[in-house]
Amino acid sequence: MTSLEAEPDAAATLFGERIELARRFTSALSAQGEERGLIGPLELPRLWTRHVLNSAIAAPIFHGMAVDIGSGAGLPGIVLAIARPDVRWTLVEPMERRVTWLNEQVEELGLDNVEVLRARAEEVRAIGTFDFVTARAVSALRTLIPLTAPLLRDGGELALLKGVNAPAEIDAAAKQIKKYRLSDVRVEVLGVGVLDETTRVVRAAVRG
Repeated sequence: MTSLEAEPDAAATLFGERIELARRFTSALSAQGEERGLIGPLELPRLWTRHVLNSAIAAPIFHGMAVDIGSGAGLPGIVLAIARPDVRWTLVEPMERRVTWLNEQVEELGLDNVEVLRARAEEVRAIGTFDFVTARAVSALRTLIPLTAPLLRDGGELALLKGVNAPAEIDAAAKQIKKYRLSDVRVEVLGVGVLDETTRVVRAAVRG
């Protein structure tokens, strides 16, 4: 039986006074995640490193009102809401059992800056509302842009957590980038010298 990875030193630095909430969330995900279909059976030995801190390192990017599309297990939405209680978060997830989990965590952790919405991205009615849209491990950028860009206000930003193929995804999404008027499209690598595994974030602004 695999066991939960020991908490890395960087966790306390990234979460500060909110570290206990991060521990409680990670512990709950460790205990229930596989059984409830939230994480795979091989994820426990790298839950902090690969998932929780991978999400938390992006927290300084956000402000105002943000939406996480396909929040799933709460990665990155719940993690970011813990790290940034000053940001209003909407977590969008279509699967009922995952929505149940997200609502449980919001209640148990006392996250009063979070709203959970059961919907697909294309069903979200808050067009042109958000300052930021994020997503992690949802779909290729060319598919994700049409689902996320319309949710942003003019001047709002995409901050999409991606893997090592992020530059290639940007190249493949050239048509969607043009259609949805995205500017300053770039990959930012976060966590160098802080995390064992860095995080790549595709960032772009929407201009009217």
